[in-house]
Amino acid sequence: MISFRQNKKIVDSVYFFKKALLFLGLFIFFFFSAADISVLAQEEPVVESNKEELLEVRVEKILEENQIKPMGSDNFQLYQKLEALVIKGSLKDKIIILDSGGIATANNQKYKVNDRLMVVFSQDFQGEDNFYISDYIRRSSLAWLFLIFVVLVLIIARWRGIMSLLGMGISFFIIFSFILPKIAAGYNPVQVAILGALIIVPISFFLSHGFNKKTLTAIAGTMVALIVTGILAYFFVEMARLTGFSSEEAGFLQIAKKGLINIKGLLLAGIIIGVLGILDDITISQSAIVFQLREANKNLGATELYKRAMRVGQDHISSMVNTLILVYAGAALPLMLLFIDSSHSFLEVINYELIAEEVIRTLVGSIGLILAVPVTTIIACWVINKADK
Repeated sequence: MISFRQNKKIVDSVYFFKKALLFLGLFIFFFFSAADISVLAQEEPVVESNKEELLEVRVEKILEENQIKPMGSDNFQLYQKLEALVIKGSLKDKIIILDSGGIATANNQKYKVNDRLMVVFSQDFQGEDNFYISDYIRRSSLAWLFLIFVVLVLIIARWRGIMSLLGMGISFFIIFSFILPKIAAGYNPVQVAILGALIIVPISFFLSHGFNKKTLTAIAGTMVALIVTGILAYFFVEMARLTGFSSEEAGFLQIAKKGLINIKGLLLAGIIIGVLGILDDITISQSAIVFQLREANKNLGATELYKRAMRVGQDHISSMVNTLILVYAGAALPLMLLFIDSSHSFLEVINYELIAEEVIRTLVGSIGLILAVPVTTIIACWVINKADK
C-alpha cells in the first residue's frame, strides 16, 4: 500500500515536472515568437569566373628535391617536384605533377611518398591546369582518436556513456544544422545561440542524466547562469569597445559574407556557447551532491544542506577556474610568446583587443561558472524542501 505521504510526494513530483516543462516550453516559444531574428540582408549570388575543385591525392614519387634561394630572400628554401595519383575528384586515377616550396614562407612542408594531400585544381583563362597543395588529409588520425574516445566512454560509462554520446551527436547536429546556418544567413548571432542553447541543454541533460528532479534542477541552474553570462558578456564587450575583428578569420568572414554577419554579436554568441559545455559539468555535479546528501541524511534542513553542498562546490569552483585559465593559456600559447618577446609593457599588451577579448571571455565564463554553483544549490535545496512538505 502506498501511504498518503508517499502518494503526495508522487503527485508533487509530477506537478513539478509538468510545471518545469511548461516553463521551458513557454520560454522557447517566447524567444521564437518575440525575438527579431530576421535576415539582415540577402546575399547576392556570386558568379564564379574560375571554378576551383578540391582533389585528394597520394604522393607516388619525389621527382626533384633541392634547396633554392627565392627571389628577394637571403635564406634557402626547400623545393620539391612531386608525382601524385588523384584518388578522389574529377581527375580520379590520373597522375599529376605538383610543385611545392621554393618561396619565402615560414611553413615550408617536406612531403614524402604515400603522403595524402588536398590539392586545389583550377584552370586559367588559356585552359591550362593549375594545381596547388592545400593541406594534408588528416581524417584517418582523427577517426582513430575518436574511436579511442568512444571505446573508453562505452567501457567506463556504459549505458550512461551511450546516452552521453547520443546527446553529443544531437548537440553537433543542432550546431551544424541550426546555429551555424542561421548565423551565416544573417540572423542575430546572440539570439540564435540562446535558442540553440535552449534546445541543446534539456536534450543533452535528459539523455545523459535521466528525466528526474536532479536533472531539472541542473537545467534551471544552467539557464540562470547562461542568462547572467550573456548579460555580463554584452555589458563588458560594449564597455571595452570590442569589435570582434581581432582575428583574421573575422575579417575574412566579413568580406566573404559582404557585411551580412554581425561580428560583435558573433563574439557574444561564442562566449555563450563556449561556457555552455562547462556549465553541464558543474550544475549536474552540484545538483547531484545536494540530492545525495539529502538521501544520506533525511534530517538535514535546507540551511545545513546548502552549507554542506557549498563546501564541495567551493572545491569545484577553485579547480574549475584554474582549469579554465590553463585551457585558454594553452590555446593562446603562440600569441603569448610573441608578446613576451615584445618591447611593450604588460599594461600595453593587455590593452590590445586580441588580448582583451580573451581576458573578457575567460573572466565572464568564470563568473558564470562560479555563480552556477550557489544558484544550482539553492534551487536543489528549494526543490527538496518543497517535496518534503
